[in-house]
Amino acid sequence: MNKRKWLISHVTAAALFSCGIAFAQAASVMDTIGKNPNLTIATQLINEAGLSPALSGESLLTIFVPNDAAFQALPAAKLNELKSDKELLKSVLSYHVVPSFITVKGLASGPKKTLNGNSIELSWAGKTLTIENAAATQIDVEASNGMVNVIDAVMIPPKAKTK
Repeated sequence: MNKRKWLISHVTAAALFSCGIAFAQAASVMDTIGKNPNLTIATQLINEAGLSPALSGESLLTIFVPNDAAFQALPAAKLNELKSDKELLKSVLSYHVVPSFITVKGLASGPKKTLNGNSIELSWAGKTLTIENAAATQIDVEASNGMVNVIDAVMIPPKAKTK
């Protein structure tokens, strides 16, 4: 009888544990960005710009987030200007966000409206996705509230030209 109770309790525990894993919620776009070791600068700047709640919320969105090398490639004066002007930083970062869920694999080339009101041009050349002046290095990383795509350049919106 003790063997039977032991077996029932372990089977029940295993079933409950596996259900917990099956129903674990996927990470948000912000959490997904924050966990990527190549996106530490983007994570910091998103937090400084106050965009973290928007990227953690329930609204579906797609982000083309510059990797650390992209931010490091900016001239120091330009990066300092972004860091010192919160509104400019918010405008530049929101230019990287499309307020809808897009899987870019198989997506037709063309303009996509961004969170800051401007449009970005997406185009395919063979198997390479280009977004404005940036190339995608990682695409379609699914999050609970959208898609994360990593790009190799920082895109500056036309209405927010920096010095």
